[in-house]
Amino acid sequence: LDEQTYAKLIQRQCDNGIDAVCPVGTTGESATLTHDEHKRCIEIAVEVTKNTSTKVLAGAGSNSTAEAIEIAKHAQKCGVDALFSVTPYYNKPSQEGLYQHYKSIADAVPEIGVMVYNVPGRDKEKRQKQEKTTKKGKKAKSR
Repeated sequence: LDEQTYAKLIQRQCDNGIDAVCPVGTTGESATLTHDEHKRCIEIAVEVTKNTSTKVLAGAGSNSTAEAIEIAKHAQKCGVDALFSVTPYYNKPSQEGLYQHYKSIADAVPEIGVMVYNVPGRDKEKRQKQEKTTKKGKKAKSR
């Protein structure tokens, strides 16, 4: 992990008015990092954006609910503004399994929001047009 270059890339985004950075999502780096590197990327993003208006939405996705919770708790402790978590794509859980996975993550980090997202080519359910219950008990439609 080239921490110095990573921090410079985030700083460049902040300097150019970006609203948010999203470290360790699924579009590349998270699959190739160790868990410690994943956590360090979140730490660096929070450090670099500290005195800016740029928000940090940290990736906390995993096929393992326990690992996703561990990352989510670390991200909350670091001071991220919110989390995003991808649908587990290798084990392809049922709708109830998905609900329990996300509910467990949200319950573990009650101070911050959790954004659910999927990768349609990897998700079993392919964004069904059904109502889903969010963390706060409100109904939200899948788009």
